[in-house]
Amino acid sequence: MTTILSELQRLPARAVRALILLYRVTFSAFAGRSCRYAPTCSEYADEAISRHGLWAGGWMGFARICRCRPGGGEGFDPVPQTLNPRASALTPWRYARWRGPFSCEEVEDER
Repeated sequence: MTTILSELQRLPARAVRALILLYRVTFSAFAGRSCRYAPTCSEYADEAISRHGLWAGGWMGFARICRCRPGGGEGFDPVPQTLNPRASALTPWRYARWRGPFSCEEVEDER
């Protein structure tokens, strides 16, 4: 019974990840992969959701898409290994990084 319940709880995250995959094989494939970040925004969102769940990972992916704009940053920007300890379900904007640029020291500190 608990395995059925846990699978049902994962269903929304799997549905969103399926939509991201659909985007990657349709629109992104035809428009050209020209993201300035590595990993790309869709790969980042997919990994964030799989690692941190739909709520926290979704906010991380949303913030990344907001950073990927003209005048935004570029470069290597991995998904954090751990969540920000100040973040909670009531303060979801703290899950994500909303500004760049990033330095190698910041990436090393997160690990």
